[in-house]
Amino acid sequence: MERYKHLNKWLKDKFGERVLKICVDGGFSCPNRDGKCGVGGCIFCSEKGSGEHNNKIDISAQVKNHLESYRGKRANKFIVYFQNFTNTYDTIKNLKRKYDSALINEKIVGLSIGTRPDCINEDIAKLLHSYQNKYYVMVELGLQTSNENTARIINRCYPNSTFTKAVKILNKYNIPIITHIMIGLPNENKNDILSTVEFINSHKTDGIKIHSTYIVANTKLNNMYQKNKYTPLTLDEYISQCCLVLTHINPEIVIHRISGDAPKNLLIAPLWNLHKKWSINGIDKYMEENNLHQGQFYIENKK
Repeated sequence: MERYKHLNKWLKDKFGERVLKICVDGGFSCPNRDGKCGVGGCIFCSEKGSGEHNNKIDISAQVKNHLESYRGKRANKFIVYFQNFTNTYDTIKNLKRKYDSALINEKIVGLSIGTRPDCINEDIAKLLHSYQNKYYVMVELGLQTSNENTARIINRCYPNSTFTKAVKILNKYNIPIITHIMIGLPNENKNDILSTVEFINSHKTDGIKIHSTYIVANTKLNNMYQKNKYTPLTLDEYISQCCLVLTHINPEIVIHRISGDAPKNLLIAPLWNLHKKWSINGIDKYMEENNLHQGQFYIENKK
């Protein structure tokens, strides 16, 4: 029994076979680092950004190298995922050049763009929409939490209203949205998690990525941890709160992931994060033992 809507199965149903991602570093920056809206980035983000690729080679070469490696033999269809930092934070001309440089092989069927809600506008949405005749295009928005106080603590540097505005723009152009949230952020509890889920449910989004909050070297969160100002969740706590998300989220939303992948060479804590299967298997077991399924406690917002 499938207790939540797995991405892999959803992709296989949509494309008729297995589809995998190619993660690329587009050489982007972030408005939360260069001073436009903040400096230093979010407290959990290292200088290399999400994914820790930090590739110095060009985008086309990254895609080519992936397809020519053993990873390129694992599927016949791929989605290119622009992952590091804010992948809509540039001029339209440069964005198009970078996106085009990744779409170099007939095996590529999709384009996934990781970004911030404050870096979405009509022109960007129109550009992304222009790829939809040939590719499945997704935008991944880093919300992390709907608690405005927590947002200030983690230095997110935009209000919830900015997320709502970005969603409306992307909805207008029928661009699927994947929302990122984090479990275990400083000072948050189960009520905060439920409020974030309710906030997501009040928007038209298509998928969700649930990340565990982990501490990596050279981050403000690590400084807090070293000063005993932050305590990461235990594995059992994470499993329980992740299942809280799954049972309250809209049952139509695709679950893209249920754990974060910490870079092994930079991870400080919690060490259970090194073992991805511990959280995945633990969540499956918890839901089975408690007869839980996605959307079990979902309440539709009829506004």
